[in-house]
Amino acid sequence: MNRRIVLAARPAGVPAPENFARDDQPTGAPAEGQFLVRNLYLSVDPAQRGWVQASANYSQAVALGDVMRSLAVGMVMESKCARIAVGERLYGWFGWQDFCAADERAVICRVDPRHGPDSSALGIFGINGVTAHLALTEIGAPRNGETVVVSTAAGAVGSIVGQIARSLGAYVVGLTGSDEKVSQCVGEFGYHAAANYHKLTSSEMAALCPRGVDVYFDNTAGGISDHVWPLLNVRGRIIQCGTAAIASWNPPPLSARREREILTKRLRHEGFVIFDHIARFEEVIAGLAAKVKAGSIVYREDIEEGLDRAPQALAAIYRGENRGKKVIRLEGV
Repeated sequence: MNRRIVLAARPAGVPAPENFARDDQPTGAPAEGQFLVRNLYLSVDPAQRGWVQASANYSQAVALGDVMRSLAVGMVMESKCARIAVGERLYGWFGWQDFCAADERAVICRVDPRHGPDSSALGIFGINGVTAHLALTEIGAPRNGETVVVSTAAGAVGSIVGQIARSLGAYVVGLTGSDEKVSQCVGEFGYHAAANYHKLTSSEMAALCPRGVDVYFDNTAGGISDHVWPLLNVRGRIIQCGTAAIASWNPPPLSARREREILTKRLRHEGFVIFDHIARFEEVIAGLAAKVKAGSIVYREDIEEGLDRAPQALAAIYRGENRGKKVIRLEGV
């Protein structure tokens, strides 16, 4: 039997465990042109909240009763696809389940065992690391001496952003959700300064950024950003990579109007969705692997055991309880 976690009910805001259900089915055989993957590690990502909403997103909503959409690392058990070999490890759209019969369209890239453990293909060598590199360097483009502010600075994306920004000569300030993570940002990820956004005031934010802010890597939106926007310098760049602080977009929340600041300071505010950049994964991953090997980038994983932990793990991310990239290791791995 193929153990599966399916979407049972649409959430109102952040998905909770009761929005999901187990629905085990016989493991299907691959059709011609397909392969059968046995999942080893499942990804748990903040973006999954958007994938289960009925409202429009950058991807089609997961249908009720369908396996929860998820990236995963799996090993090919059987193949009827000429370009996919039995025994290969793949990173792709295999869902919260034990087995997945898929075709090449589900594959993002092959997993290179020289880079690190299989789980690392879901984080530093997956969408998190590639997002951090591309969004920061191509939209933010920080220059030596500029100030970069990162929200969710200890998270799977933010922690890598901070390290890359510092390597480019920027002064890097992190905003994160606990005093423990503030210490982690400075002591482990190399931020010059960090603050707990639950306690942050606008005057404290200004003190952290005495030369203003040139690049804001925003994973949260909401009230956290209200402390940052007034400090943006002329020709500042804002990377909108997430909106985790907004509980619901239906109806859209009303907040400060930014148009005048964008106009008068000539700001660049651009969204980033990693799935627009699949063709660049292997190139960027190779560069990240070299940095990890050299010790210039460190990463942390938060691995939980067992398929049934996935819904609880997703809810925990939104409570800020993860300590690194959240990954589910399936039984028997």
